[in-house]
Amino acid sequence: MHSRLLLPGFLLSLFLFHAPVATAQDKDSAATHDILSVLNRQVDAWNRGDIEGYMQGYWKSDSLLFTSSGKIQRGWQATLDKYKNAYSTKAMMGNLRFSQLEVTHLSPSSAWVLGHWELTRAKDHPGGVFTLIVRKFPDGWKVIHDHTSVEPVKIPPAPKDTPKNPLEKKEE
Repeated sequence: MHSRLLLPGFLLSLFLFHAPVATAQDKDSAATHDILSVLNRQVDAWNRGDIEGYMQGYWKSDSLLFTSSGKIQRGWQATLDKYKNAYSTKAMMGNLRFSQLEVTHLSPSSAWVLGHWELTRAKDHPGGVFTLIVRKFPDGWKVIHDHTSVEPVKIPPAPKDTPKNPLEKKEE
């Protein structure tokens, strides 16, 4: 009879002590989905040539922080202007792709995202890595800090029989 009394207590303790962990994981999973949805919407906007749509994923604040190529850019409007100047045509924007995304939750309302980016354009294929800090606002998750780096462009070596200077003639 003593063991019959222990079993319900044991089952109740399992439920009480393990249910909150599952709930926290579920919340992180839902938040991760929401964060990745923001990034997917940004990629879709970029690939349509819609820089303003792409910028909807960023915090519309003078406190937005964007760092790249050794430069620090502050503010949503300044970041939008920078993008418009650097990518003034759809051809310059190319086709954006994010990959190898990792989301790490810092709190119920903040996370950081690590990933790779690449642009496919007619004449080149730049890419690199980024780290984003995202925060949950009443209107959804927004990037509050973007640190993006560019990998050096890899130019394949010329075939051995190609002259170093195209004006030189090949030795015969």
